[in-house]
Amino acid sequence: MFKIVTTQTMLEEAHNIRKKVFVEEQSVPLENEIDQYETMATHIIGYDKNDMPFATGRLRPIDNGVKIERVAILATHRNKGCGKLLMEFLEKVAKDQGYQRLMLNAQYHAQGFYESLGYQSFGETFMEENIKHIAMIKIM
Repeated sequence: MFKIVTTQTMLEEAHNIRKKVFVEEQSVPLENEIDQYETMATHIIGYDKNDMPFATGRLRPIDNGVKIERVAILATHRNKGCGKLLMEFLEKVAKDQGYQRLMLNAQYHAQGFYESLGYQSFGETFMEENIKHIAMIKIM
């Protein structure tokens, strides 16, 4: 279901999911969504039983840990447990790469979801791309 992106085609599929979710649904400017960290990040993509791409996320080394970013699931696949499976895969990849400290900036409405996976919020809420966020951390 989930794989590490290893080809340009897979990366384009991941970018297309992000464009649908963040650019089209949430009005994030494309030039802000596809950023300078694309080449340094480990990208993940999820394929459904029909081999259609439906989910993505990326891991980027930061400070003394890794930051989980660009977690996106197409609307057709939401609320079916796919988010939890995607996060578990991202965490496994991070652990396999030697990271124990995971960080992310959660959209505020998703804070409870990340808390259910063991993440703890810290700091104040902040605005990013006109969307309320909260920083979160998990130590594995």
